[in-house]
Amino acid sequence: MPEWGEVRREHHHHHNHHHQHHQQQLAKLANEQPTAAALEAALEAEQDETETSSSSSSAGSSGTSPNKNNNPSEQQAALQYMEELKDASIHHTALKLSEDIKAMKIYGSLYKMVQKLACSPEVDKDDMKHTLEAAIKANGLETEIRNVIYHLIRNSLKPEPKASAPSSDPLNYLRRAGIQWERRVRKSLNSMCSESKAQLQGQMRIVTDREDILAKWDELSNYQIDLTNYRPVYAPKDLLDVLLSLKGPVKQDETEYRKFFRFSPQMVASQLKVMKSFFSFLPKWEFSHISLTVKNLFELRVHFSELLRNDNTGGGAHDWPVTCQKILKTRHAPLCQQALKKGITPPPLRGPLWAYVLGSQVEAHHTEHWENLKQSVLTTESIVDKLVFKDVQLTATNDDRYFVFEDVLYQIMLCFSRDDEISHMIQTEFTNSAKLKQYEGPACGFVPFHGICMLAAPFCYLYDNPVSLYFTFRAFYVRYCHRLTTINTHPQGIVSLCLLFEKLLQTHEPQLWSHFRELQIQPY
Repeated sequence: MPEWGEVRREHHHHHNHHHQHHQQQLAKLANEQPTAAALEAALEAEQDETETSSSSSSAGSSGTSPNKNNNPSEQQAALQYMEELKDASIHHTALKLSEDIKAMKIYGSLYKMVQKLACSPEVDKDDMKHTLEAAIKANGLETEIRNVIYHLIRNSLKPEPKASAPSSDPLNYLRRAGIQWERRVRKSLNSMCSESKAQLQGQMRIVTDREDILAKWDELSNYQIDLTNYRPVYAPKDLLDVLLSLKGPVKQDETEYRKFFRFSPQMVASQLKVMKSFFSFLPKWEFSHISLTVKNLFELRVHFSELLRNDNTGGGAHDWPVTCQKILKTRHAPLCQQALKKGITPPPLRGPLWAYVLGSQVEAHHTEHWENLKQSVLTTESIVDKLVFKDVQLTATNDDRYFVFEDVLYQIMLCFSRDDEISHMIQTEFTNSAKLKQYEGPACGFVPFHGICMLAAPFCYLYDNPVSLYFTFRAFYVRYCHRLTTINTHPQGIVSLCLLFEKLLQTHEPQLWSHFRELQIQPY
């Protein structure tokens, strides 16, 4: 059995080697058409990197001192042990991906296509494995499967870290605040339902109303509805006010300061005056007390270096549209992502490229799902419908960039509020909270807020078809936007972004920062 010291050294060497190999594979994707082997190598390196890091942590926590004996047999045993760990990691990842794919709606169509290929003359029953693999590649099915795996790895296999000991977790108060915020929003919506005597989950439309909305489906701006007594449940400003009122655990120096005043009789007379001056310089909008890790400016530059705009797109700007066309024909999601990163993408190609990057290409089951959502809008009405109409009228209708998309935004947001698949995609500790379940919410899992339709409005420039528009916007919201409307600890959440902005301003514009502090001006 290899010594843990040797295992740790081999882990470190193995980790560095595979990390370099992984970076080379990612760089290769930006300049070349990726192959199946390249994607496999990148996945294998990533899994190996994760496994070796966790194994190194376990070895370090065991308390065993490093063994300085360079016995070749022990080194060989350690390498063999690492290979076994790597194989086990890839095996478990493959099992997890297989189960996730089977639960997807696209699984049925993929399975049928593979069955057809297996029965085709291209596949030799005496060499089933190799001939079937060749047939899958030749018919373009391999790329589709790889795109599915690519999106699963990005979305499913990187959950938010959970605290092992909530009582000692410095961010536990932040998670409680998130649950309280969601509960407050749902409670407000339920109160609005009680005031208007409306059902949150909807009620059947009368026949005349159903016929009216069906006739005006493509021109819903002409659909007459009384919105006098309806108002948005909340606005982003309300969420910011809650964020600004967050108070974390009392810091040690502040605790000692209070103890000093409490138990020092000499200072009793001036205690209130001194305490007031002590806390007067502390602005009410700071996030510095929140123990979240954010990047500094140098780390941001490295992280977003691929987004640096330049005129060098390989074969020249005049060849770039042709290159984008070729990339689009590959239907390869990572390559499409690299194309979008380079910028100056031809407008007609932006929509299809974004669809591949977000995994929102319209398939038969997407069209069927859209029709079901549309039918739900036509047959039932709910208080959320009123909020949708109110929001579009208050925002997009009055915007000189998006007023022309008013009709399609009604369609998108009405269907969006009824899509229960969204609530399954953004399952969090907040949505699973018992306190949160005391109050009903819309089928989509969250309460629409003032300005939500403006998140969908920019996509109207990319798509003429509302079905394509809807599923790309839905994928974008699920991956990014939902973290901006909840109190959470995710690095892409609104709390982390506020903290990042605050630290950048404090570090690189100290005079402006001091000016804001003195005048108690919120910089957000």
